[in-house]
Amino acid sequence: MYGHGPGNGSLLVLPLDQGLEHGPTDFFPNPPAIDPDYQFRLAVEGNFSAIALGVGLAEKYMGEWCGRIPLILKLNGKTNIPSDADATSPLFASVEDAVRLGADAVGYTMYVGSPRQHDEFRQFEKVRQDCERFGMPLVLWSYPRGAAIDAKGGKGSLYAQDYAARVALELGADIVKLHEPDDNRTNVPKPYDTLQEDASTRTQRVVRSAGRTMVLFSGGEKNDDDAAVLRKVEFYMASGATGVMFGRNMWLRPLDQAIALVRQVHQIMAKHPR
Repeated sequence: MYGHGPGNGSLLVLPLDQGLEHGPTDFFPNPPAIDPDYQFRLAVEGNFSAIALGVGLAEKYMGEWCGRIPLILKLNGKTNIPSDADATSPLFASVEDAVRLGADAVGYTMYVGSPRQHDEFRQFEKVRQDCERFGMPLVLWSYPRGAAIDAKGGKGSLYAQDYAARVALELGADIVKLHEPDDNRTNVPKPYDTLQEDASTRTQRVVRSAGRTMVLFSGGEKNDDDAAVLRKVEFYMASGATGVMFGRNMWLRPLDQAIALVRQVHQIMAKHPR
């Protein structure tokens, strides 16, 4: 938080878990991005706080970049082939793997509201205990998913994102990755169905619900409008977030354009020390 990236207590993270979560098609718009060295180069030259990726990529590529960019090792994940109605994210790596690979933190995906969340809570318990034992920070991708979430306004609703933020705090995450809540109030539970809040108020509410768990907001799908990306960064930081996690909005651009954009992101984040 102070030795890399903006260096002022805020965080700028470059995720590379989309190849597992979404498949190779995510790289089609920018073919060079299929080579993980592309993202490592972007992370280093763009001065990100960390790169987040799974154990296979870390074992095969991290050695060349070790010491130049901090690593957040993702411990679990899934493909997008099965339906999200019964979503679960099994472990495929351990905190011990993270220690062995010199990671600075671990990442864990939790599907809040899924019919399988009871299994994920138990799985998370062991990860959290191992993190405490090794002194490893824990970043939670707190994602509302499943048929029950779909029936109560959907994964992007304020109800879902607010709940996901609180779950991260209650379960013991150090940092939580969330999505900006939308304004949908159809089928959402009370009293969310009567809240008439603008985007800023909704987003600040989610940050408050995370309490002392630091919040990173997702950049989401690629936006070709650089100015719109920068406005999002300013909006998230002004809403109280600790930082942003921008993947496709960065590495789906040509490298020179991505580096130029991330430098502008740094300028914005410099105004929001944490």
